[in-house]
Amino acid sequence: MDEKTRGWINGFIGMTIFAGSLPATRLAVGGFDPVFLTAARGGLAGLCALALLALFRQKKPQRAEIGPLVVVALGVVVGFPLLTALALQYVSSAHSLVFIGLLPLSTAIFAVWRAGERPQPAFWLFSGLGSALVVGFAFSQGVSITPAGDLLMLGAIIVCGLGYAEGARLSRRLGGWQVVCWALALSLPLMLALALLSWPASFGAIAPPAWAGLVYVTLFSMLIGFFFWYRGLAQGGIAAVGQLQLLQPFFGLLLAAWLLGETVTAAMLATSAGVVVCVFAARRFAGRAPAEQRANASS
Repeated sequence: MDEKTRGWINGFIGMTIFAGSLPATRLAVGGFDPVFLTAARGGLAGLCALALLALFRQKKPQRAEIGPLVVVALGVVVGFPLLTALALQYVSSAHSLVFIGLLPLSTAIFAVWRAGERPQPAFWLFSGLGSALVVGFAFSQGVSITPAGDLLMLGAIIVCGLGYAEGARLSRRLGGWQVVCWALALSLPLMLALALLSWPASFGAIAPPAWAGLVYVTLFSMLIGFFFWYRGLAQGGIAAVGQLQLLQPFFGLLLAAWLLGETVTAAMLATSAGVVVCVFAARRFAGRAPAEQRANASS
């Protein structure tokens, strides 16, 4: 199995894990304040990250790597979780599909800017078409404009795309799981302080589904998913593997159907098939990951 195929497998596993993030966040904000939820998931994941770094005796990042790690932390540890938690107070999980469909484009743009990738013009055509299919499907489900929630989701997509691209670029030197662990460790003081400031008056009234949502976004969305995702981006190319995010909304809907009893429609299945075609077409024209990236990702 070649490096690029391994990258797509790792990316697919990471995407599948992330697909549960918005439904789990939706469950969690039913019982927790969004700021506390963000702080708790980041703080608990940060403690796990510190334990892993100590257990495997990882060297501290060099001074030149601290800045990029801060960008990763602001993007995927603080920014995306907080903005989506705030947005989900105003919009439904289905509404968020409009913006999740734009995440692959955001990631690809930052891959060009921050990682020096150069996809072919046809890549942008299929990536844009895939995003249009996801957004069109979301609007066909009766999504309406919600200014506050929409602006928060748009900000979440921008900072997440930057965090993905910057983290994957840094993974060339540090390794995928090390990047997210160091980003979580850097964020830990802020997360603990926010958790104390937003500490609930009582935990007694918080229902089990909210606790389950917190556990999922802490262990899987904030930690384990990134082990596969960053490695996949580094192995297969940020812009190319990032297109797997086009499938994330549909995996999320399947999870919502399972957890919340929502119906899986023929339109959803048909749109999913079209998105799969776009993902594989975009993969063909994405170009190869930079040589340095491939070499370090395989080490």
